[in-house]
Amino acid sequence: MKRADVEEFFRRLSAADPAPQTELAYGTVYQLLVAVVLSAQATDVGVNKATRLLFQQVDNPAAMLALGEDGLKAHIKTIGLFNAKAKNVIALSRLLVDLHGGEVPRDRAALEALPGVGRKTANVVLNVAFGEPTIAVDTHIFRVGNRTGLAPGRTPLDVEKALERKVPKAYRLHAHHWLILHGRYVCKARKPDCPACMVADLCRYKLKTPPAALPAPVQMPVGES
Repeated sequence: MKRADVEEFFRRLSAADPAPQTELAYGTVYQLLVAVVLSAQATDVGVNKATRLLFQQVDNPAAMLALGEDGLKAHIKTIGLFNAKAKNVIALSRLLVDLHGGEVPRDRAALEALPGVGRKTANVVLNVAFGEPTIAVDTHIFRVGNRTGLAPGRTPLDVEKALERKVPKAYRLHAHHWLILHGRYVCKARKPDCPACMVADLCRYKLKTPPAALPAPVQMPVGES
């Protein structure tokens, strides 16, 4: 995609939604970190349902440790891989207390050193909680980057690096959310809603979904009105 098209791509997304927000529910930076860890291979809707009561009780790592692994599992058992996720959340909470004074660090290396926290999760926390212009490439952004020609790549890291090169600086902070929301609600995996897409004319995808055919007009029988 040409530079001018990339600029126009993000200009339109920005105009439609100037200040996009994560759809994960949280109140503290620690709760955001936990929610993102829980969201791996799960939907934001499912995570929000599981954490609604949990986050009323727990808003910091010390409180999570007091709740314990079994107590955490009782809250998140509706989420996929909940056993492994509960173990990781308890372990990362212990490290936050022991190494970081109970605070979530504003440092990629320190975040990625926490159990269950990879590059994508670290990028989300740095972007949402600390306002860093990072781009966390999930399945939606990976699809949009490749399908549209915006940032093709064989791996999530390839797409992330391509986006870092191509996204204009003025749009870097919110690019993560614009692309996720676009992929989640418009540029969907199975049947992209190309007729409703505001950037369809900039997109390089060749197999665009055509507009729905209008129903054929009803033919009145001869002699009736």
